[in-house]
Amino acid sequence: MAATPPITTPFTAESTAAEVVDGIDLTGRRVIVTGGASGIGIETARALAGAGAEVTLAVRNLEAGAHTAEDIVATTGNKQVLVAPLDLADQASVASFVAGWDGPLHILVNNAGVMASPEMRTPEGWEMQFATNHLGHFALATGLHGALAAAGGARVVSVSSSAHLRSPVVFEDIHFGQRAYEPWAAYGQSKTANVLFAVEATKRWAGEGITVNALMPGGIRTKLQRYVTDEDLARLRAQSGGGGPAWKTPEQGAATSALVATSPALEGIGGRYFEDCNEAALNEPGSRRGVAAYALDPEAAARLWHVSVETLAS
Repeated sequence: MAATPPITTPFTAESTAAEVVDGIDLTGRRVIVTGGASGIGIETARALAGAGAEVTLAVRNLEAGAHTAEDIVATTGNKQVLVAPLDLADQASVASFVAGWDGPLHILVNNAGVMASPEMRTPEGWEMQFATNHLGHFALATGLHGALAAAGGARVVSVSSSAHLRSPVVFEDIHFGQRAYEPWAAYGQSKTANVLFAVEATKRWAGEGITVNALMPGGIRTKLQRYVTDEDLARLRAQSGGGGPAWKTPEQGAATSALVATSPALEGIGGRYFEDCNEAALNEPGSRRGVAAYALDPEAAARLWHVSVETLAS
């Protein structure tokens, strides 16, 4: 962990995104939320729009995006809610989105994702969860690096998961070419990659005023779990020690994202992992809380960056 004291806030697992941003003025700030038309993406976007930001919902389903934008405008009174197409599993789509962006970008929320899917691959042969959850967001953030640098004090929010505790990034076989495919192992390593990205991006970009932090939103029933059966969920909750954590509402699930995106307590601070609106401690064996040491390992973070660049260039 970082040598400096962990970041603590007055907020908790029960706090909502609206409560976290209360009193924060984002007027004049420009925000992108990937996956902004479903789950906690909607409530993250709503909170940031409610604080006055211009928010672009980067989504695969433009119809759902338009419906969500109308709803956010109606509930916040902020008419600066835009919709743009983005499919993170399609590198041409990512490149098109980046090319279409003009001007500074103050907050990038890498929120979209796929969880525990059956084995699927992109046209390049990449494993779908790693390709979507990490490589797509890596290409997006690096492609928008100039816009983030131009903003001055920009923040990138990397939405990870406690599932990162299931697997480090297995560099020897990231895409399951040799080992048998296992949905949760694939999801876990993609979520570890989200944390490692925050570590290395902050190291590379902090000099330009860009900080990146990762977070675990908590357990929320959303479309993210479309591949997860009720039996899977019951088993996971039992594994976590007798029932598991209480489900959060989407508004509560978006709170830690909103905090990482806006809190004055995080000014100039990056490369860290948050849960329940506070910086997490290192994971202890047998616990499903905290952050794995391997997810904060600077050598693994540097290696992942190099591998990601090489993969996208191939």
